[in-house]
Amino acid sequence: MSGSKIERIIARLQRRITEGQFEEQYEAAQETRLVAARYTKSENWSAAIEILSNVSQSLLKAGQGGSGGDLAVLMVDVYKQAELKPDSAAKGRLLTLLRLFDSEEPTRKKFIKGVFDWSRKFGEYPAGDPELHHVVGSLFADEHETDEAEKHLVLGTKDSAEVLTRMEYAWYKEDDSHTAPLYAARAVLPYLLVANVRAANGSYRAFTSALLAEKKVSAQDVSSQGADIRIFPSLPLLNFLGLLLLAVQKGSPDLFRQLKNKYASHIAELGGAWDGALEMIAEVYFGIARPRQSNLLFDMMGSLFGGGGGGGASGGRPPVRRVEAPTAEGLD
Repeated sequence: MSGSKIERIIARLQRRITEGQFEEQYEAAQETRLVAARYTKSENWSAAIEILSNVSQSLLKAGQGGSGGDLAVLMVDVYKQAELKPDSAAKGRLLTLLRLFDSEEPTRKKFIKGVFDWSRKFGEYPAGDPELHHVVGSLFADEHETDEAEKHLVLGTKDSAEVLTRMEYAWYKEDDSHTAPLYAARAVLPYLLVANVRAANGSYRAFTSALLAEKKVSAQDVSSQGADIRIFPSLPLLNFLGLLLLAVQKGSPDLFRQLKNKYASHIAELGGAWDGALEMIAEVYFGIARPRQSNLLFDMMGSLFGGGGGGGASGGRPPVRRVEAPTAEGLD
């Protein structure tokens, strides 16, 4: 079918949605399904995707989140059948639709899940495309959904660390001053678990710089052989995180053991919240075997995203609450 013919079909369906009432909009959605199914059956993937993309947008703009969301989910299914790669055009269509969803629309969750199932299967990143993670995570940060934002931003792009750290700091400001290390760790430990040492260091520097800029804590600069470090006398666990990052860069098992022993009493006060993450970090970066045999990758992701792995970066976290977060980046 020619492009002009497809364009006429799309224009006709869009007119029905724009000018019609709910019943006619619903019928337009059903007709779109039938038309897309015909093109899918004949493996005319581009026609099916174009129709589903455009009509889904029109429905979402018209406030028909259920019908529009269903077509968006169907479009992702066509992506999978076509074995489409996550190139810029394919991702662009998905992100355009994502931005049109109401945050309370139930089909959005199914759509997002489908997007990452597709990008994992047909892309080069086992955990899903980083650009998609960045935008989805930034969207959740903008909506103050901290847990969901964390899951995606830690797997995002080089720009994600700034968004994540600013969100954690904004969340921390709603809590007591002595809890700063708990919020800093929500970025630092997960980044170490996914082997993104640069992001872990960048996040730590940004968080502590914000603390100092707002004069929430005092600090002392200490120079030692081979390293210059900043010590926070009132926040021992923040010092532990900074020294842990230094130990990771040096790769010294003895240094790691000394560090854990020195701060053992402070870590114990967390009730095991960091234990799983630190065991994994010990194994990955220092070759220190964990106490039990396990699937390391499974435990890492379980610890990162809550549950499993005996607790860790996400276990025993500060109480979840909605707070004002900075405007999400990467959404323009």
